[in-house]
Parts: sequence; structure tokens; C-alpha cells
Amino acid sequence: MLLSEASSFTAREFVTVLGRDGVVVDAMSSVQAPIARFSRYCRAIRRVPAPSQDPLGYLAAADRLMTSGEYDALLPTHEQAWLFSAGRHLMRHRVEVADIAAFDRVESKIEFARLLDDLRLPQPAWRLVENEGDLSGLGLPVWLKAEFSTAGRGVVRVSSRDEAAAALASLTPRGRVMAQAPAPGRYAQVQGLFRRGRLMAAAASELLATGVGGSAAARVSVHHPEAVTALERLGAFLSWHGGLGLDYFHEDGRPCFIECNPRISEPANAAAAGVDLPALMISLADDTPPSGEPVVARAGVRTRSTLAIGLGAAETARTRRGVAKTVARALLGRAPRKPAREVLTPVLDDPPSLVPFVVALAPILARPAAVRRMAAGTVADYSITPEAVAEVRR
Repeated sequence: MLLSEASSFTAREFVTVLGRDGVVVDAMSSVQAPIARFSRYCRAIRRVPAPSQDPLGYLAAADRLMTSGEYDALLPTHEQAWLFSAGRHLMRHRVEVADIAAFDRVESKIEFARLLDDLRLPQPAWRLVENEGDLSGLGLPVWLKAEFSTAGRGVVRVSSRDEAAAALASLTPRGRVMAQAPAPGRYAQVQGLFRRGRLMAAAASELLATGVGGSAAARVSVHHPEAVTALERLGAFLSWHGGLGLDYFHEDGRPCFIECNPRISEPANAAAAGVDLPALMISLADDTPPSGEPVVARAGVRTRSTLAIGLGAAETARTRRGVAKTVARALLGRAPRKPAREVLTPVLDDPPSLVPFVVALAPILARPAAVRRMAAGTVADYSITPEAVAEVRR
């Protein structure tokens, strides 16, 4: 298999899940030493142009690799799915992703909010924002979101008018901005794999520990049938093909949706809970329609990403002692609350994964404030911009 990128935590988890299945994995990357490289399950890193800076060159490189006959499938592990959809007319090899019209409804945070309203699926109050006056009626605190962003970038919580003004000044150069009221409850995610609008499998998980940008650094699988039903309804409406996920807050399993991820994200918890999404992605090229009910992950399975927990502690605690204490508790099985299976850098099973663990945490322990710059650089390796998609569509 060939992965579309190698720098995200999602790509690293894909390598582990597929490698444990006995699959030979290579990954594309614009950098020399991405995190996915440091695994006994990753055979090679194939250097390609950065997809955000040279999307046409990236697609051409991906097409050359796939038409060589060396790989059985190309699996999009991050926003490259959007680019493959937009660039379908430029590639001889077909990547199994949804049509670009479907991506247009969910990749934009604003269009996704409108879609939730159209489908009458629950979400917090929201509105477009051009100036501070547009915030009236929503109250404070409120979340301000750039229309296009990833990995928590372009999303700012503001609790005062001064903070709102500063956030708008930083976000509006990126394009349209929306305001979204906070949602009550606990943060969770549900994701599934679709074959032309039919749900094949789904998995929901709740946050146990926070990583950089508010991401889930530790998870527990949960039984949230209302979230799965909403995901199934959304995928059917869009005739979705491939991975699709929803972020939400919940009270007793009742979801209030806040984001859409039109891809599979960090699949290791789902795999540990009985739903191997990367393996199912390989089968998408088969035209046989799904039979029976979707496979749903079992509840109660805990996983952790100790490196992500440490980076999250650097962003929140901002002290060496806080980072060291958090990492130590995770390694000793004392956080999050109960023992959890390591899925990002499983050193005992995959010794090379010790390298990114040490290399990333060492500078953070020396200077916790460096985590933001490190995270921004990593995101730049795999992110896709609307401008890149527009260039491909032209």
C-alpha cells in the first residue's frame, strides 16, 4: 500500500494498523524524516512535492507511483483526499474518494454548518462574522473559525471583545469567518467508511487526554448510536465514498456536531475496538455493495498516544515539570485514569518509533513554548489549501 503522506499522527497510526495486518507500506512525503518513517512497518518514504505548494506536481508524482504497478492501492490519510477528488481528471489511477461536489459541502466549515441546518442535525448556534457587531446575540465566550483550516489551526476561543477583535484580525485574511457558540458536554468523534453512500463500518470514541490544538491524544471507544445514525444519514445524503468523520460534544450520548473531517483520522482506537478502517479502505475499489448492517466498534477500549499527550501538555501547562509529569504518568499507565494501549509510538512492538518520541519531546522538555512552532511545521507538510484545490480544478 502507498499512503498519501507521512507526517501526520494519522499516517503513523495507519502504518501500525496496516503493518500488524501484514501489509507492506510505503508513504509519500515532501520531507526527509517524517514520523511514519520510524517504523519497522514502513518500508520506504517516497519523496514528492509538497501538496500545498505544488499540487499538480504532487498529483503527477502520485500517479506515476501508482501506475508503476508496484502498489495495490493508494490510501489518503489526510486532506490529500480533497486534492485527489479535485484532480481526478488529471490522474490515470483512480483514488477511492468522494466526488468533489460532496467535498464542497463539508470541507468548508461554513458550508458544513449550512448542511447540518438543511438536514436538521444538531449543532451549536452559529453565524457568519465580518466584524465585531456580528457577534451580538451569540454571547461570549464563542469560537471563531476560519472557513478552511486543519489540526485545530484557524480556530480561536474568545471570551472578550478585545480577544474577538484580535482573533478577527488574524483570521479574516484567510477568508470568511464563522462564529459558533460553545457546545455542552464531553468531546467525542465518530467516523465511518462509506461505499457510494452506504455505511460499511463506524467507530465512535471519547477524548480522555488532550493533544495539540485540542485533539484527542487518548481515547476510549464509546457506544453512541445517535452519532452513528447521524453520520450514516449524512453519508447517504452526500453519496459519500471513502472515510468521513464528525466531531461533536455530547451529554449522555446525545450529540451536538461541531466539525466534519472528510477522511479517516487516527484509526488505531477503532482497530483496537474491532473495526479495521484501513483494511476496509483497501476494499473500496470493489464494486460489490455492502451486505448486512454496518460493523460498529465495541465500547470501552482505551488507547493513548504518549507523544501527543506530551505535546498537548506543553501547549497547556507550558512548563517542563508539567510536561515531564504528564508523560511519566502516561508511561506508567496512570493516565488517562486507567491503563491504555499505546498506538502512536508502540516502542515494545515497533522499536524504531522510539526515535520520533525522543526527538520530538527533547526540545519540548527544554522549551515547552516551542510546541506551537513544531506543530505548525508538521501541519504544513500535509495540509491542503483552498488555493491548491482551485489550481487543480482549473
